[in-house]
Amino acid sequence: MPAVTVKDISVLPRVSAAHNLRARGVLSVTTAPQGFEGEGFPVRRAFAGVDIAALDPFIHLDQMGEVEYAPGEPKGTPWHPHRGFETVTYIIDGIFDHRDNNGGGGTITNGDTQWMTAGAGILHIETPPEHLVMSGGLFHGFQLWVNLPAAKKWSPPAYQDVRAADVALLSSSDGGALIRVIAGEIDGYKGPGTTQTPITLIHATVAAGAELRLPWRKDYNALVYTLAGRGLVGEERRPVEMGELTVFGEGDLIVVRASDNQESRSPEMELFILGGQPIKEPVAWMGPFVMNTKREVLQAFEDFQNGVLGSIPAVHNAPTTLIEG
Repeated sequence: MPAVTVKDISVLPRVSAAHNLRARGVLSVTTAPQGFEGEGFPVRRAFAGVDIAALDPFIHLDQMGEVEYAPGEPKGTPWHPHRGFETVTYIIDGIFDHRDNNGGGGTITNGDTQWMTAGAGILHIETPPEHLVMSGGLFHGFQLWVNLPAAKKWSPPAYQDVRAADVALLSSSDGGALIRVIAGEIDGYKGPGTTQTPITLIHATVAAGAELRLPWRKDYNALVYTLAGRGLVGEERRPVEMGELTVFGEGDLIVVRASDNQESRSPEMELFILGGQPIKEPVAWMGPFVMNTKREVLQAFEDFQNGVLGSIPAVHNAPTTLIEG
C-alpha cells in the first residue's frame, strides 16, 4: 500500500499530544457491503446503512478495490453526468485517468487525488490507461462525494489535481502513525486540496500497537473508515477491522489504537479519516445528481437529456456511451 511513504517518520512535524481535549465517543460501527460500480470494478460501500444526517456534508464513499487485475481486466466508468456536489478520487495503488467536458482531467497514481466540482453540471469519464488494461496490476483507491450547499450547487464546474508530493505529512504525537493531510487542517498544518465545503480528509497509517490521538474541530463531524488492519476506536476501545466505518459523537479528539497483532498481509492499520461542517439542508439524491429537492433532481435529468450539461469532447477511440447512473 504505497500512497505516500517516508523513510524516517521521526523527521516529520508531530501533532500535539492533545491531553486536554475531550475524546469523541463512538456512536456506531458499520460494515461496508461489497458491490460493483461502473463497468464492473469491485467496491465497498462505506456509508451503507448510516443515517445521512450523521454523514453530512458527505453523501457517498466507495473503497475501490483492493484488486489485482489480470491483463485485460481493469475497468472504469463510461461517460456520465453529475450536478450539485464534488467528487474526490484518491488513488492508493494503481493508475486512473479522468476527462471531463469542461477541459479538466489528467492521470493520477499512488497518493494522488482528483477533485472535481460538478456544480451546475458536468460530464466526465474515469478509466484505467490503455497500458494498464493491457498489463493488469493492482488497483486500490477511494471515491468520495462531498455535498455542496444550495448557494454553491449552481457554481461553474471546476477541476483540480492534488499531487502526492504536495500532501502535508505529519507524525502522531507518539511517532507511531504517518498522517497524510489531503485537504483541510490538522493542528495548524494544512493540506493542499481546495474545498468548496469546509472539510478535512486524511489517510493515516498506524503501526501495530501505536495510538493515534488526532485533534479534531468541534464543529465538524468525524468518520473513520478502516481500510486495512484492525484496532480499537474511542476511549471505550471498541474493536474495528477492515471494511468498517466508525461514526464518532461530539468532542474535539479522535482516538484510534492499532492492535498489537496485525495480519501478515496488513502489518499496519490503514485509516481514511474525514469530517466536515454539516450543511444542514434537505438532500434529494438520485443517481448522479445531489440536489435539495426532488424537483431539482428531475430538472437535472431533463437538462442532461436535453444536452444542457454539455457534450462529450471528441477524442479518438474514446468510449462515447452516456449513462444516467
